[in-house]
Amino acid sequence: MNKRFRVGIVGVSTARGWGTSAHLPALRALSDVYEIAGVANTSLASARAAADAFDIPRAFENVAALVASPDIDVVAVTVKVPHHREVVAAAMAAGKHVYCEWPLGNGLAEAVELAELARQSKVRAVVGTQATASPEVEVVRKLVADGFVGEVLSSTYLGCGPTWGDEVTRGDSYAMDASNGATLLRIIGGHALAAVQSVLGPVEEVEGVISQRRKTVRVVETGETIPMRTHDHVMVNAVLKSGAPLSLELRGGLPRGTQLLWEINGTLGDLRMTVAHGQYPVINIAPLRVEAGRRGEQGYREVEVPKADFAAPVIGRNVAAIYRQMAEDLIHGTRTAPDFDDAVALHKVIDAIERSDQTRTRVRID
Repeated sequence: MNKRFRVGIVGVSTARGWGTSAHLPALRALSDVYEIAGVANTSLASARAAADAFDIPRAFENVAALVASPDIDVVAVTVKVPHHREVVAAAMAAGKHVYCEWPLGNGLAEAVELAELARQSKVRAVVGTQATASPEVEVVRKLVADGFVGEVLSSTYLGCGPTWGDEVTRGDSYAMDASNGATLLRIIGGHALAAVQSVLGPVEEVEGVISQRRKTVRVVETGETIPMRTHDHVMVNAVLKSGAPLSLELRGGLPRGTQLLWEINGTLGDLRMTVAHGQYPVINIAPLRVEAGRRGEQGYREVEVPKADFAAPVIGRNVAAIYRQMAEDLIHGTRTAPDFDDAVALHKVIDAIERSDQTRTRVRID
């Protein structure tokens, strides 16, 4: 590769945030194909502070100025979920390629609208379902595709969402209101379902139970207690298009026991993925331990996972992998990175789970 794409990031805080902790190091790990060219935040002062703190060449006064700049090729959208639609639409209207963090929109309707805009604008529109590019998930995908487990009989996924526990950081407190679209199901469940479907194929029907057990949550920085207006537990019984059943459970907070376990059981063998305590226990971030066992063998053996061809810190490694796919797509005209149509398909599964919980019925994915 000899072309470097100039990236403008919307949403870089000097204190915290996914743009700061994941996107900046991911892009810098791919300096052969990307350069960070500018930043826009809610104010020029905030953008200048971020540009100074992270050695970003240019601070834009607002999003409109960033997307209008001829010095920007790709717009990275790392703001909170309620602002995705506005920023993404502006970027595509200006003819910019887009990398938007997951969820694409605040609900299915916004995702459908943005996918249609992407088709009309003909830009490369990528969504950050980073778990699909996890090296461990890629290994598991290949093992299943190569027939290691034989016919898939069933799959079980148990995960957790640290943000939806007893305490929350001030920056994530907006996720305590479900109307903002950053829920346990949509965030943690979305990444989990993206990984599961990338390995085992699409979900065909679901039956979901979404529960709220906690009523309040403590803000870490201040000790203040605020209301929790969102769920903190999800249970889904699903059937994949292949006919195999899937059981998925998500627990809010950091349980003392199992924090992430994904099993795939087949006629010829089994696969198991776990995360070590001390790692951030979500599939789109954490390095996983992959284990495999064949019929007639005792127990599991660990599977070696190839290392990436770039050096990014753990929190940004899968983000970097999606950016790498995006660069390949832009250069070669391929479509390997997850796009807005993939995002709509994932939003449809989540929407079906939410409708199933509301109606207490089993729902087929449209």
